[in-house]
Amino acid sequence: QVQLVESGGGLVQAGGSLRLSCAASGSILSINYMGWYCQAPGKQRELVATITSSGRTNYATSVKGRFTISRDNANNTVYLQMNSLKPEDTAVYYCYAGGYYSGSVRKAFASWGQGTQVAVSS
Repeated sequence: QVQLVESGGGLVQAGGSLRLSCAASGSILSINYMGWYCQAPGKQRELVATITSSGRTNYATSVKGRFTISRDNANNTVYLQMNSLKPEDTAVYYCYAGGYYSGSVRKAFASWGQGTQVAVSS
């Protein structure tokens, strides 16, 4: 199977920046899709940003121009640079990855990280 480990969350004042990282490990053959989702208290998990293996990106309207997603394919790592943070960005941020891993046969995987807390004070 494939495991995702996130890091980089924390407490920051409004207007500040944070950089989240997510590293995938396991017998990975390819990761086609990586992304970040967030879940605020009492709300459903929602998309923040995604990036394909070719570098195509997609952002939630609320973060366009403030957040940047990038990935290091050689190290199976995805990043989320978060600038101009707002109190409404406060949430647990989850990393997601989908692709293929090797076992006795080639298998598809879809994995979530454990989540990292981002808190933005006003």
